[in-house]
Amino acid sequence: MSETQELVGRVAVVTGAGRNIGRAIALALAGAGAAVVINGRQDRAQVDTVVGEIEAHGGRAFGCLADVADSDAVRMMVEAVVTRFGRIDYLINNAALRRAQALEQMTPALWREVMAVTLDGQFYCALACLPHLKASGAGAIVNIGGLTAHTGARDRTHVVTAKAGLVGLTRALASELAEQNITVNLVSPGMIGAAPATLPQQPRFSTLTGTRGAPEDIAGMVRFLCGPQARYITGQTIHVNGGAYFGS
Repeated sequence: MSETQELVGRVAVVTGAGRNIGRAIALALAGAGAAVVINGRQDRAQVDTVVGEIEAHGGRAFGCLADVADSDAVRMMVEAVVTRFGRIDYLINNAALRRAQALEQMTPALWREVMAVTLDGQFYCALACLPHLKASGAGAIVNIGGLTAHTGARDRTHVVTAKAGLVGLTRALASELAEQNITVNLVSPGMIGAAPATLPQQPRFSTLTGTRGAPEDIAGMVRFLCGPQARYITGQTIHVNGGAYFGS
């Protein structure tokens, strides 16, 4: 674990934490001393693996399967977390679907599925965690957005729309919850990890760094936003993309 554990005694819920960015966020928060709830939709093995990684380094973690698109499942997850750890200080809304589909072939069912997980799910999680975030006195919500919400993309009408909606959700929650000492921010990743080989061509971006980012780059920003040095930051969209995009 990290030598600097600024989140000791705190509890974080990370949705979609079984792999990639979600996993990196969970490990970073655990490294800062927080107990971390590893949420996944249905892959118990992935969730248990991340829990094991955290516990192997002396941290505390709890795996919980729940579909964030199901408000009842979210409520039960939050109840289980509070029973286990007694509190919730941070909510990291990372769960999302990124399925590609051209507009002409998109069905209402696919549109709703993506919206339900990526946008509705973040609302359900915020609502269920709210009483506990208020009780924290230093609560934080970090929503994970995406670069294409600001640039557009082919074959991603549903994904782009949902991610853009998160910008509005972030600003609305930040405005309403500031008096409860809850900060709400959005981290917008750029091109993270190896270039995917199975997805349709996306707009070509060149980073100023000349490289793609790693999940740990996003995790570091999330850790900072949860920490005591970020209490004056709220309602913001923070781009982590190596200079591929400049925007507010």
